[in-house]
Amino acid sequence: MLVDDHAILRQGLRSILEREPDLRIVGEASSASEALAVVAHCRPRVVLLDLKLSSASDTEGLDLCARLREEHPQAAVLVLTTFLDEQLVLKAVRAGAQGYVVKDVDTSGLVRAIRDVSRGESAFDACSAAAMVRGLSAPPQQRAEDLTDREREVLQMLARGLSNKDIGAQLFISEATAKFHVGNILRKLGVSRRAEAVYEASKLGVI
Repeated sequence: MLVDDHAILRQGLRSILEREPDLRIVGEASSASEALAVVAHCRPRVVLLDLKLSSASDTEGLDLCARLREEHPQAAVLVLTTFLDEQLVLKAVRAGAQGYVVKDVDTSGLVRAIRDVSRGESAFDACSAAAMVRGLSAPPQQRAEDLTDREREVLQMLARGLSNKDIGAQLFISEATAKFHVGNILRKLGVSRRAEAVYEASKLGVI
């Protein structure tokens, strides 16, 4: 599925991608609200998402990415955008994107990235991968500021020792979605275990 506010770009992508025998465009959207509706109807395996969907915001796609991953975890999100800096790449990954490529990527690189994320793998072009490595060198204190309100709720429950299943029941979300939030928390706090996340969050005053 293609999500971009420029119709001519969507048409160009469609004509390029549908030349591939294993790729089919099942839907298009030009805004976040339209994208959510179309994804629910078409159930795509991959959402090709631009981060800038209106003149009002350069990163509206980040919020949409997070909602798509929460509400439709079966759909892999591949960011295709003109914007590239280390924090933006990291924020996209934390929002659930499984890949990030810039719009000057060649056709073969884009097709390869789509196939990779459709198989559950990650896909980053050389520039995006380098930006992500630079961003990961940021200290945990900076990454903690990116925690969403929902992730702070989940952290409170981690501090109480709740399992993913119990967290899901408390927040009326699936166990898989709870696990997804926990994974994002671990990445943002720069830790690998739940107990470490609680400890780090308490030191930083997050909980």
